[in-house]
Amino acid sequence: MKRLSIRKLKEPLMKILFALAACVCILAVLFICIFLFASGVPAIRKIGIFKFLLGTQWRPENDIYGIFLMIVGSLYITAGALLIGVPIGLLCALFMARFCPKRIYKPLKSAIDLMAGIPSVVYGFFGVVVLVPFVRDTFGGTGLSILTASPLLGMMILPTIIGICESAIRAVPQSYYEGALALGASHERCVFRVLLPAAKSGIMAAVVLGVGRAIGETMAVMMVAGNQARLPHSILQGISTLTTNIVMEMGYSADLHREALIATAVVLFVFILIINICFSLLKRRSRL
Repeated sequence: MKRLSIRKLKEPLMKILFALAACVCILAVLFICIFLFASGVPAIRKIGIFKFLLGTQWRPENDIYGIFLMIVGSLYITAGALLIGVPIGLLCALFMARFCPKRIYKPLKSAIDLMAGIPSVVYGFFGVVVLVPFVRDTFGGTGLSILTASPLLGMMILPTIIGICESAIRAVPQSYYEGALALGASHERCVFRVLLPAAKSGIMAAVVLGVGRAIGETMAVMMVAGNQARLPHSILQGISTLTTNIVMEMGYSADLHREALIATAVVLFVFILIINICFSLLKRRSRL
């Protein structure tokens, strides 16, 4: 009887605990949104939304704040990181889920988990010591460029993409694979023509999270991208991103300058929100 009563108490208590945990997460996001928009939107109104978003000059000493070049820089580096990280991450996830021998799986999984735990500043040091000299000696320029930052960022998003893609592929029912085999398809054909399309929603989620990680990365990009606010005409030129601009100037900013930096964070937040909404819409369409 006592055990039954304890079990009856445990279930509602755990439900309350889980509900509280969910509410804390929602409130945290809500407070961040309130802070960003309350501090950033007034600055955008003062500067002017078109001057702020489409302006090509950032001169705090003259109260000129335009972030267009930084938006372009963020998009360039994010696109480069995805071009490198998504194919490698997806193929690695396929290998781990369907081709990897058991004796290799555990060391490989541990190495990928270790990559996820490496601080971004360590990746930045690796980029400065290894990638920057390699790009400078091989392709020319200073080495602090899009060509250096994109592979580094692609390397950083690999653990996220590999982990989620592998989980999505393993979540596909085994009957799909067995049915394709029964129809005469080879192992490789079953994986690429049956399992991969069936796991596309999970793969899209991995890409979205990879975009969020790439566009929000700061320290490593700041160390290897060159931090030059300009419209690049070559991948060997340096650029500046939204996040690096915030980090570099927040320490000494004040008044409208500080509000403009917070407004930059608002733009970054809206970008990630738009990406998530687009992903949700694509997911709905794929279900119809």
